[in-house]
Amino acid sequence: MPSAIRRDIGQLLIGSLPGTTITPEIRSLAKEFSLGGVILFARNIEAPEQVAEMSVDVQGLATDLPLWVSVDQEGGRVARLKAPFTEWPPMAVLGRSGDVQLAERFATALAAELKAVGITLDYAPVLDIHTNPKNPVIGDRALAEDADGVAKLGAAIIRGLQDNGVAACGKHFPGHGDTSVDSHLELPLVEHPPDRIRRVECVPFREAIRQDVAFIMTAHVLVPSFDEERPATLSPRIVQALLRDELKYQGVILSDDLEMKAIAKTSTVPDAAIAAIAAGCDGLLICSGDVNVQAETLEALVYAVEQDRIPYKRLEDALTRLRRAKERFLAAPVTTQKVSRIRQVLGCDAHRRIVDEMARYL
Repeated sequence: MPSAIRRDIGQLLIGSLPGTTITPEIRSLAKEFSLGGVILFARNIEAPEQVAEMSVDVQGLATDLPLWVSVDQEGGRVARLKAPFTEWPPMAVLGRSGDVQLAERFATALAAELKAVGITLDYAPVLDIHTNPKNPVIGDRALAEDADGVAKLGAAIIRGLQDNGVAACGKHFPGHGDTSVDSHLELPLVEHPPDRIRRVECVPFREAIRQDVAFIMTAHVLVPSFDEERPATLSPRIVQALLRDELKYQGVILSDDLEMKAIAKTSTVPDAAIAAIAAGCDGLLICSGDVNVQAETLEALVYAVEQDRIPYKRLEDALTRLRRAKERFLAAPVTTQKVSRIRQVLGCDAHRRIVDEMARYL
């Protein structure tokens, strides 16, 4: 087995930081494992200039490939970047507008603000369909209540982000819209038969695939009609057979946060990581900022490959897709705007006018 296996394994992880600077422990982890990237949360963000500086520091961790600097910036209640960044309305307003051009303009403006501070991957758009009014976690994050509406608006957001240099991530496959519990707290159940999943829930993801979306994130949901035992993230029948083989998705399949209770109640993070990669995921999110958990998980993945619990060919396939995505979006050195320019981009008049247009549909 190649001696670079430990370094390669690090590419599978988009890890997290405990605070607003890169700690010595993270630097050590990145030096040993060549991390794939980091995800930013509110605890990591003080001001736009500090985010820009952190993005540059993150790239300083690179040993071979540049790192993703990623964030959940959807609009509405899921937005890590607050004012002076533009504060966007929830995505449900786009569904009420039905305006594809407005959706694309929104995403183009969003991409400009992310790029200004060095963020290169946004976990958007939400491609779940809001078919259950009792859903506690999706709600107005969804673009619409019908599959075609979500598909066309989701496609516009993907174009707006990716045509402007920010990788998009459609989520949460195979659909978290018709659930009644929050996967951050427990494992939701999706009780639809396979024909319904293919006919409804998969529609926005098919369109995202046609748009060459860079990433698709899995859902921590149990879909017994496909797999009675394993949540979607850990299920080869859903990740490999449905998304990869049937829907022909060739981009990066990324797990949702493996520390969410839907997974963590019944599995350790290292065990879940091994199962997710073996099931067909190419990358993993670990979001609490606990560096020890990230290190233990990477060590466990190394052993799993050495013991053939994860076939080496599976690792190679994942690394090929991860590298291809970075070559597509990170080929040029990641830069941030000059400090004086950042404030001119964030919350500018042009972006506020887009907010005002969207707000008509609140």
